Amino acid sequence: MAAIAFSDIVPAPKALLHDHLDGGLRPATIVELADRVGHRLPTTDPAALGEWFVAAADSGSLERYLETFAHTVAVMQTVEGLHRVAKECALDLAADGVVYAEVRYAPEQHLEKGLSLDEVVDAVNAGFTEGAAEAAAQGAPIRIGVLLTAMRHAARSQEIAELSVRYRDAGVVGFDIAGAEAGFPPTRHLDAFEYLQRENFHFTIHAGEAFGLPSIWQAIQWCGADRLGHGVRLVDDITGTVGGGDVVLGRLAAYVRDKRIPLELCPSSNVQTGAAPSIAEHPIGLLHDLRFRVTVNTDNRLMSGTSMSREMALLSEAFGWGWAELQWLTINAMKSAFIPYDERLAIINDVIKPGYGKLLA
Repeated sequence: MAAIAFSDIVPAPKALLHDHLDGGLRPATIVELADRVGHRLPTTDPAALGEWFVAAADSGSLERYLETFAHTVAVMQTVEGLHRVAKECALDLAADGVVYAEVRYAPEQHLEKGLSLDEVVDAVNAGFTEGAAEAAAQGAPIRIGVLLTAMRHAARSQEIAELSVRYRDAGVVGFDIAGAEAGFPPTRHLDAFEYLQRENFHFTIHAGEAFGLPSIWQAIQWCGADRLGHGVRLVDDITGTVGGGDVVLGRLAAYVRDKRIPLELCPSSNVQTGAAPSIAEHPIGLLHDLRFRVTVNTDNRLMSGTSMSREMALLSEAFGWGWAELQWLTINAMKSAFIPYDERLAIINDVIKPGYGKLLA
Protein backbone atom coordinates (compact mmCIF):
# COMPACT_ATOMS: atom_id res chain seq x y z
CA MET A 1 0.00 0.00 0.00
CA ALA A 2 1.25 3.48 -0.89
CA ALA A 3 2.09 5.69 2.07
CA ILE A 4 -0.53 8.26 3.03
CA ALA A 5 0.60 11.80 2.31
CA PHE A 6 1.31 14.10 5.25
CA SER A 7 -1.08 16.72 3.88
CA ASP A 8 -3.90 14.16 3.84
CA ILE A 9 -3.20 13.13 7.44
CA VAL A 10 -3.34 16.66 8.91
CA PRO A 11 -7.18 16.97 8.81
CA ALA A 12 -7.73 13.47 10.23
CA PRO A 13 -8.79 13.43 13.92
CA LYS A 14 -6.02 12.41 16.30
CA ALA A 15 -5.61 11.65 20.01
CA LEU A 16 -2.32 12.39 21.78
CA LEU A 17 -1.34 11.07 25.21
CA HIS A 18 2.37 11.93 25.58
CA ASP A 19 3.38 15.50 24.82
CA HIS A 20 5.65 17.68 26.98
CA LEU A 21 4.68 21.33 27.24
CA ASP A 22 8.30 22.45 27.59
CA GLY A 23 9.22 20.37 24.53
CA GLY A 24 6.78 21.98 22.11
CA LEU A 25 7.39 25.73 22.08
CA ARG A 26 7.41 27.80 18.91
CA PRO A 27 10.96 29.03 18.19
CA ALA A 28 9.70 32.58 17.60
CA THR A 29 8.02 32.55 21.00
CA ILE A 30 11.23 31.41 22.68
CA VAL A 31 13.09 34.31 21.07
CA GLU A 32 10.50 36.87 22.21
CA LEU A 33 10.17 35.57 25.76
CA ALA A 34 13.93 35.16 26.17
CA ASP A 35 14.42 38.81 25.23
CA ARG A 36 11.89 39.88 27.85
CA VAL A 37 13.45 37.87 30.68
CA GLY A 38 17.06 38.44 29.64
CA HIS A 39 17.86 34.82 28.78
CA ARG A 40 20.66 34.22 26.28
CA LEU A 41 19.94 31.83 23.39
CA PRO A 42 22.27 30.07 20.90
CA THR A 43 20.71 32.28 18.19
CA THR A 44 17.89 34.80 18.00
CA ASP A 45 16.83 33.84 14.49
CA PRO A 46 13.65 31.72 14.92
CA ALA A 47 14.32 29.45 11.93
CA ALA A 48 17.93 28.86 12.93
CA LEU A 49 16.88 28.29 16.53
CA GLY A 50 14.39 25.64 15.50
CA GLU A 51 17.12 23.88 13.55
CA TRP A 52 19.46 24.17 16.54
CA PHE A 53 16.97 22.41 18.82
CA VAL A 54 16.57 19.46 16.46
CA ALA A 55 20.33 19.21 15.84
CA ALA A 56 21.09 19.28 19.57
CA ALA A 57 18.50 16.59 20.25
CA ASP A 58 19.92 14.50 17.37
CA SER A 59 23.53 14.93 18.49
CA GLY A 60 23.75 11.81 20.63
CA SER A 61 25.08 13.97 23.46
CA LEU A 62 22.97 13.89 26.61
CA GLU A 63 24.50 17.19 27.67
CA ARG A 64 23.37 18.92 24.47
CA TYR A 65 19.95 17.29 24.62
CA LEU A 66 19.36 18.52 28.18
CA GLU A 67 20.57 21.98 27.20
CA THR A 68 17.58 22.32 24.89
CA PHE A 69 15.21 22.12 27.86
CA ALA A 70 17.28 24.62 29.81
CA HIS A 71 16.31 27.19 27.17
CA THR A 72 12.61 26.35 27.00
CA VAL A 73 12.14 26.12 30.77
CA ALA A 74 14.00 29.42 31.22
CA VAL A 75 11.28 31.31 29.33
CA MET A 76 8.48 29.56 31.24
CA GLN A 77 9.06 31.12 34.65
CA THR A 78 6.37 33.82 34.54
CA VAL A 79 2.60 33.81 34.35
CA GLU A 80 2.85 35.51 30.96
CA GLY A 81 5.30 32.94 29.59
CA LEU A 82 3.40 29.92 30.88
CA HIS A 83 0.05 31.25 29.66
CA ARG A 84 1.37 32.00 26.19
CA VAL A 85 3.16 28.69 25.76
CA ALA A 86 0.05 26.74 26.83
CA LYS A 87 -2.25 28.77 24.58
CA GLU A 88 0.01 28.26 21.57
CA CYS A 89 0.33 24.56 22.36
CA ALA A 90 -3.45 24.17 22.17
CA LEU A 91 -3.61 26.10 18.90
CA ASP A 92 -0.73 24.18 17.31
CA LEU A 93 -2.15 20.79 18.25
CA ALA A 94 -5.64 21.74 17.03
CA ALA A 95 -4.19 22.96 13.72
CA ASP A 96 -2.60 19.52 13.33
CA GLY A 97 -5.97 17.79 13.66
CA VAL A 98 -5.56 16.73 17.29
CA VAL A 99 -9.01 16.56 18.90
CA TYR A 100 -7.87 15.26 22.27
CA ALA A 101 -4.50 15.79 23.93
CA GLU A 102 -2.95 15.13 27.31
CA VAL A 103 -0.08 17.55 27.80
CA ARG A 104 2.35 17.13 30.67
CA TYR A 105 4.78 19.39 32.48
CA ALA A 106 6.60 19.55 35.82
CA PRO A 107 5.34 22.49 37.95
CA GLU A 108 8.44 22.25 40.17
CA GLN A 109 10.59 23.39 37.22
CA HIS A 110 8.81 26.74 36.91
CA LEU A 111 9.42 28.31 40.32
CA GLU A 112 12.67 30.20 39.68
CA LYS A 113 10.99 33.63 39.49
CA GLY A 114 8.95 33.16 42.65
CA LEU A 115 5.74 31.60 41.36
CA SER A 116 3.99 29.10 43.62
CA LEU A 117 2.98 25.65 42.38
CA ASP A 118 -0.67 26.73 42.29
CA GLU A 119 0.17 29.87 40.30
CA VAL A 120 2.02 27.76 37.75
CA VAL A 121 -0.94 25.41 37.30
CA ASP A 122 -3.42 28.29 37.13
CA ALA A 123 -1.37 30.05 34.43
CA VAL A 124 -1.05 26.92 32.28
CA ASN A 125 -4.72 26.03 32.69
CA ALA A 126 -5.77 29.52 31.67
CA GLY A 127 -3.57 29.32 28.59
CA PHE A 128 -5.02 25.97 27.54
CA THR A 129 -8.57 27.26 28.08
CA GLU A 130 -7.97 30.35 25.95
CA GLY A 131 -6.19 28.39 23.25
CA ALA A 132 -8.89 25.74 23.06
CA ALA A 133 -11.60 28.40 22.84
CA GLU A 134 -9.76 30.17 20.02
CA ALA A 135 -9.22 26.88 18.19
CA ALA A 136 -12.91 26.03 18.48
CA ALA A 137 -13.82 29.45 17.08
CA GLN A 138 -11.58 28.63 14.11
CA GLY A 139 -13.45 25.37 13.52
CA ALA A 140 -10.85 23.06 15.10
CA PRO A 141 -12.15 22.07 18.54
CA ILE A 142 -9.73 20.35 20.91
CA ARG A 143 -10.06 18.92 24.40
CA ILE A 144 -6.91 19.15 26.55
CA GLY A 145 -6.25 17.28 29.77
CA VAL A 146 -3.23 18.15 31.89
CA LEU A 147 -0.77 15.70 33.45
CA LEU A 148 1.36 17.08 36.27
CA THR A 149 4.84 15.59 36.33
CA ALA A 150 7.22 15.04 39.23
CA MET A 151 10.92 14.68 38.52
CA ARG A 152 12.14 11.23 39.52
CA HIS A 153 15.54 12.50 40.74
CA ALA A 154 13.88 15.03 43.08
CA ALA A 155 11.88 14.59 46.27
CA ARG A 156 8.63 16.43 45.53
CA SER A 157 6.52 13.61 44.10
CA GLN A 158 4.13 13.49 47.06
CA GLU A 159 3.64 17.25 46.87
CA ILE A 160 2.98 17.13 43.11
CA ALA A 161 0.63 14.16 43.55
CA GLU A 162 -1.40 16.15 46.07
CA LEU A 163 -1.37 19.14 43.73
CA SER A 164 -2.69 16.93 40.92
CA VAL A 165 -5.58 15.67 43.03
CA ARG A 166 -6.37 19.20 44.19
CA TYR A 167 -6.81 20.24 40.55
CA ARG A 168 -8.59 17.10 39.41
CA ASP A 169 -11.80 19.01 38.67
CA ALA A 170 -9.96 21.95 37.12
CA GLY A 171 -8.26 20.45 34.08
CA VAL A 172 -5.70 18.06 35.60
CA VAL A 173 -6.50 14.48 34.63
CA GLY A 174 -3.38 12.58 35.68
CA PHE A 175 0.09 12.38 37.22
CA ASP A 176 3.45 11.33 35.81
CA ILE A 177 7.08 10.99 36.80
CA ALA A 178 9.87 11.75 34.35
CA GLY A 179 13.62 12.18 34.23
CA ALA A 180 16.58 9.82 34.15
CA GLU A 181 15.43 6.22 34.64
CA ALA A 182 18.78 4.60 35.49
CA GLY A 183 19.52 5.04 39.17
CA PHE A 184 16.15 6.63 39.88
CA PRO A 185 13.59 3.79 39.96
CA PRO A 186 9.89 4.61 40.27
CA THR A 187 9.82 2.71 43.56
CA ARG A 188 11.49 5.75 45.15
CA HIS A 189 8.09 7.42 44.84
CA LEU A 190 5.85 4.67 46.22
CA ASP A 191 4.24 6.99 48.77
CA ALA A 192 2.98 9.22 45.97
CA PHE A 193 1.64 6.32 43.91
CA GLU A 194 -0.10 4.75 46.89
CA TYR A 195 -1.68 8.12 47.68
CA LEU A 196 -2.93 8.48 44.09
CA GLN A 197 -4.44 5.01 44.15
CA ARG A 198 -6.25 5.77 47.41
CA GLU A 199 -7.62 8.90 45.71
CA ASN A 200 -8.79 6.91 42.64
CA PHE A 201 -6.54 9.07 40.45
CA HIS A 202 -4.86 8.12 37.19
CA PHE A 203 -1.12 8.07 36.59
CA THR A 204 1.44 7.07 34.01
CA ILE A 205 5.16 6.50 34.52
CA HIS A 206 8.06 7.08 32.15
CA ALA A 207 9.51 3.59 31.91
CA GLY A 208 11.21 1.30 29.43
CA GLU A 209 12.87 4.00 27.34
CA ALA A 210 16.41 4.60 28.58
CA PHE A 211 16.24 1.65 30.97
CA GLY A 212 14.94 -1.84 30.29
CA LEU A 213 12.50 -4.40 31.61
CA PRO A 214 13.14 -3.80 35.35
CA SER A 215 11.88 -0.23 34.90
CA ILE A 216 8.68 -1.46 33.26
CA TRP A 217 8.16 -4.21 35.83
CA GLN A 218 8.53 -1.79 38.73
CA ALA A 219 6.23 0.79 37.13
CA ILE A 220 3.46 -1.76 36.74
CA GLN A 221 3.84 -4.30 39.51
CA TRP A 222 5.22 -2.13 42.30
CA CYS A 223 3.70 1.24 41.50
CA GLY A 224 0.48 0.33 39.69
CA ALA A 225 0.85 2.56 36.61
CA ASP A 226 -2.21 2.84 34.38
CA ARG A 227 -0.02 3.43 31.32
CA LEU A 228 3.64 3.19 30.34
CA GLY A 229 5.35 6.37 29.16
CA HIS A 230 7.25 4.95 26.16
CA GLY A 231 7.60 1.29 27.23
CA VAL A 232 9.47 0.62 24.00
CA ARG A 233 11.95 -1.72 25.69
CA LEU A 234 9.14 -4.18 26.32
CA VAL A 235 10.33 -5.86 23.12
CA ASP A 236 13.28 -7.16 25.14
CA ASP A 237 10.76 -9.64 26.55
CA ILE A 238 9.58 -10.82 23.11
CA THR A 239 11.41 -13.31 20.90
CA GLY A 240 10.76 -14.49 17.36
CA THR A 241 8.98 -12.84 14.45
CA VAL A 242 5.28 -12.61 13.60
CA GLY A 243 5.87 -13.80 10.04
CA GLY A 244 7.94 -16.72 11.25
CA GLY A 245 5.19 -17.95 13.54
CA ASP A 246 7.63 -18.41 16.41
CA VAL A 247 6.78 -15.39 18.59
CA VAL A 248 7.15 -16.00 22.30
CA LEU A 249 6.07 -13.42 24.87
CA GLY A 250 7.83 -13.38 28.20
CA ARG A 251 5.81 -13.18 31.40
CA LEU A 252 5.98 -9.39 31.60
CA ALA A 253 5.16 -8.75 27.94
CA ALA A 254 2.26 -11.21 28.12
CA TYR A 255 0.94 -9.49 31.24
CA VAL A 256 1.09 -6.05 29.60
CA ARG A 257 -0.75 -7.30 26.54
CA ASP A 258 -3.33 -9.30 28.48
CA LYS A 259 -4.09 -6.37 30.78
CA ARG A 260 -4.28 -3.97 27.80
CA ILE A 261 -1.80 -1.61 29.45
CA PRO A 262 -1.31 1.27 26.99
CA LEU A 263 2.14 1.98 25.56
CA GLU A 264 2.81 5.68 24.93
CA LEU A 265 5.25 5.16 22.05
CA CYS A 266 7.00 8.20 20.55
CA PRO A 267 8.75 6.97 17.38
CA SER A 268 10.92 9.97 16.40
CA SER A 269 11.89 10.69 19.98
CA ASN A 270 12.67 7.02 20.62
CA VAL A 271 15.08 7.07 17.68
CA GLN A 272 16.73 10.27 18.95
CA THR A 273 17.33 8.80 22.41
CA GLY A 274 18.60 5.49 21.04
CA ALA A 275 15.64 3.47 22.29
CA ALA A 276 15.01 2.41 18.68
CA PRO A 277 17.50 2.23 15.78
CA SER A 278 15.25 3.84 13.17
CA ILE A 279 11.59 4.41 12.35
CA ALA A 280 11.59 1.39 10.03
CA GLU A 281 13.04 -0.78 12.81
CA HIS A 282 10.95 0.73 15.60
CA PRO A 283 9.27 -1.94 17.76
CA ILE A 284 5.90 -0.26 17.15
CA GLY A 285 5.55 -2.44 14.05
CA LEU A 286 5.94 -5.68 16.00
CA LEU A 287 3.82 -4.44 18.90
CA HIS A 288 1.07 -3.45 16.47
CA ASP A 289 1.14 -6.86 14.80
CA LEU A 290 0.92 -8.56 18.20
CA ARG A 291 -2.01 -6.32 19.12
CA PHE A 292 -0.59 -4.61 22.16
CA ARG A 293 -2.43 -1.42 23.20
CA VAL A 294 -0.18 0.73 21.03
CA THR A 295 -0.49 4.51 20.83
CA VAL A 296 1.62 6.97 18.84
CA ASN A 297 2.77 10.25 20.34
CA THR A 298 5.03 13.27 19.79
CA ASP A 299 6.95 13.52 23.11
CA ASN A 300 8.82 16.78 22.34
CA ARG A 301 7.59 18.39 19.13
CA LEU A 302 10.26 21.10 19.07
CA MET A 303 13.25 18.83 19.74
CA SER A 304 12.05 16.18 17.29
CA GLY A 305 10.83 18.68 14.69
CA THR A 306 7.61 16.72 14.59
CA SER A 307 3.85 16.65 14.95
CA MET A 308 1.22 13.94 15.22
CA SER A 309 0.65 14.13 11.47
CA ARG A 310 4.37 13.72 10.81
CA GLU A 311 4.64 10.73 13.16
CA MET A 312 1.70 9.06 11.42
CA ALA A 313 3.13 9.82 7.99
CA LEU A 314 6.47 8.29 8.95
CA LEU A 315 4.75 5.14 10.24
CA SER A 316 2.59 4.88 7.13
CA GLU A 317 5.70 5.04 4.97
CA ALA A 318 7.74 2.64 7.12
CA PHE A 319 5.10 -0.05 7.66
CA GLY A 320 2.64 0.48 4.80
CA TRP A 321 -0.10 1.46 7.21
CA GLY A 322 -3.31 2.90 5.80
CA TRP A 323 -6.29 4.70 7.28
CA ALA A 324 -7.48 1.58 9.13
CA GLU A 325 -4.23 1.37 11.09
CA LEU A 326 -4.21 5.11 11.83
CA GLN A 327 -7.78 4.88 13.08
CA TRP A 328 -6.80 1.91 15.25
CA LEU A 329 -3.95 3.87 16.82
CA THR A 330 -6.22 6.85 17.42
CA ILE A 331 -8.98 4.82 19.04
CA ASN A 332 -6.38 3.02 21.18
CA ALA A 333 -5.22 6.39 22.48
CA MET A 334 -8.74 7.62 23.13
CA LYS A 335 -9.64 4.40 24.96
CA SER A 336 -6.56 4.95 27.13
CA ALA A 337 -7.20 8.61 27.98
CA PHE A 338 -7.58 9.69 31.60
CA ILE A 339 -10.96 11.40 31.20
CA PRO A 340 -14.23 9.64 32.17
CA TYR A 341 -15.42 6.69 30.08
CA ASP A 342 -18.53 8.40 28.69
CA GLU A 343 -16.47 11.38 27.55
CA ARG A 344 -13.93 9.11 25.85
CA LEU A 345 -16.74 7.22 24.14
CA ALA A 346 -18.35 10.42 22.90
CA ILE A 347 -15.13 11.57 21.22
CA ILE A 348 -14.63 8.12 19.65
CA ASN A 349 -18.20 7.84 18.34
CA ASP A 350 -18.91 11.47 17.49
CA VAL A 351 -15.53 12.65 16.19
CA ILE A 352 -12.98 9.93 15.48
CA LYS A 353 -15.09 7.24 13.81
CA PRO A 354 -17.02 9.69 11.58
CA GLY A 355 -13.75 11.41 10.63
CA TYR A 356 -12.05 8.18 9.60
CA GLY A 357 -15.26 6.83 8.13
CA LYS A 358 -15.00 9.46 5.39
CA LEU A 359 -11.36 8.56 4.78
CA LEU A 360 -12.02 4.82 4.66
CA ALA A 361 -15.02 5.14 2.31
